[in-house]
Amino acid sequence: MKKSIGAKTLAFPAPAWVIGTYDSNGKPNAMTAAWAGICCSNPPCVSVSLRKATYSYACILENETFTVNIPSEDYVKETDYFGIASGRDENKFEATGLTPVKSGLVSAPYIEEFPLVLECKLLHSFEIGLHTMFVGEILDIKAEEAVLDEKGLPEIGKVRPLVYGTGDRTYYGVGKSLGKAFSIGKNR
Repeated sequence: MKKSIGAKTLAFPAPAWVIGTYDSNGKPNAMTAAWAGICCSNPPCVSVSLRKATYSYACILENETFTVNIPSEDYVKETDYFGIASGRDENKFEATGLTPVKSGLVSAPYIEEFPLVLECKLLHSFEIGLHTMFVGEILDIKAEEAVLDEKGLPEIGKVRPLVYGTGDRTYYGVGKSLGKAFSIGKNR
């Protein structure tokens, strides 16, 4: 029997993505966001929802671009720090020792050490309540060659992305493969 626990943000999994932006002075900034995901296939788009109080919120509106940096498990501490500290008060890149790289496509930095980066231009923003959803068109994806499979696509087992447990507020790695999508359901 299921028990009602009320309306909460308890959908699993949530990504642990780091959103890259520049402020009005050109200082690189990064912020961890879990309220995010792919939201359209054509054009390829992602959404990320931020509170107005965040420093990154104003940076996205000003530049109309952002990057989505997907960290590996190796960078869980830095990812958490990017969500704790504010770019208003400190330079997060100096504090973590990670490297901001100027994108050639968008006015936003990406993180050199992270294995996968999506470069996005802002298409829409929607005020929902406490958060504003930003929809960005993916203009390019940059991936470390070491995480690519034989088809030239990122392999989740090689990327080793972080996911966020919304209920227990904990980071997790991705588990084992359970079967090929659009295939295993045919053999029931």
